[in-house]
Amino acid sequence: MYNRGGMLRGAMPTPGFIPPHIIHAIAKNGNERQKELAIQTIVTSSQARGKRQIIGPIANALMVPAGGKRRSIYDARGKEKVPGDLVRSEDQPPAGDSSVNSAYDGAGYTYDFYDSIFKRNSIDDHGMRLISTVHYGIKYQNAFWDGNQMVYGDGDGDIFRIGAFTGAVDVIAHEISHGITQFEANLAYSDQSGALNESFSDVLGITIKQHLLGMTADKSDWLIGPGIFSSRIHGVAVRSMANPGTAFDDPLLGKDPQPAHMKDYVQTKDDCGGVHINSGIPSRAYYLAATEIGGYAWEKACPIWYIALRDLLKPNSSFQDAAKMTSRAAANLFGEGSREQSAVKNGWAGVGIQV
Repeated sequence: MYNRGGMLRGAMPTPGFIPPHIIHAIAKNGNERQKELAIQTIVTSSQARGKRQIIGPIANALMVPAGGKRRSIYDARGKEKVPGDLVRSEDQPPAGDSSVNSAYDGAGYTYDFYDSIFKRNSIDDHGMRLISTVHYGIKYQNAFWDGNQMVYGDGDGDIFRIGAFTGAVDVIAHEISHGITQFEANLAYSDQSGALNESFSDVLGITIKQHLLGMTADKSDWLIGPGIFSSRIHGVAVRSMANPGTAFDDPLLGKDPQPAHMKDYVQTKDDCGGVHINSGIPSRAYYLAATEIGGYAWEKACPIWYIALRDLLKPNSSFQDAAKMTSRAAANLFGEGSREQSAVKNGWAGVGIQV
């Protein structure tokens, strides 16, 4: 039933915040109930991934500019259909549901960040409505961008805390940022370009969390999804940008497989060529650059990465391309030979990529 990497044979990769190696580990190592929920998540996510592949390429044609911040939160009420029932719209008072309110607040804060820091008007830069669906599926163990909107499961309350996916701004910002990548570089979701797609969502997600907390780069934990796991899991987060491969080490989930350097790059056909695994390499490059630059990452480091994503990268860009284009963006913003450009080059050199 499983291949040598512990993945279910024939199973489609799981899209979303929780990488497939974690879900598949649960399906392999868990008790009967844990296995049942994990397999249910795999099947549901496969269907969602198909929708994203269909919607993504035509989303530009489907979107009608709304203008300004407009949020719509829907409740799937345990069904696997989106969007569900509308339960809160822009400027309406809080609902009697913490997941609804957290999704609303997180989408709003992410919108405000892009607006204030990058003068960007929503996901498509033309006022696209921010649509979120909560309570998707029964104890669904993930959150994802489906090419048109954000979707959040509740978690199972055993491995993943109930409400954790909507309760963390870095998760929300990560998923919304997949939409921004879709409308800009549109990085192909496989191999190195797919790992860059995941990494950019982590870069933007961590920076938005730092902004919310008013935290300088050197004070950040650089953890993606801390608090997602229940107390029974031996792990601090889903990923560590500072030290990829150290976020968790648990009998149920296995050890965090992310590499921190190109010498350890994982060649695999699983997970669309290891997009959630190898993303640790460019994510650490950003961490190294941001901490060398110092100060608030949203002032210098993040604009460099954002400009590269928006203006310079192409759908099939590689890690080497990303290193070159972030260096070029740093030169455009701060000058050729600037300390900011030097920090970017040093960041990539630190993971084995020379610019």
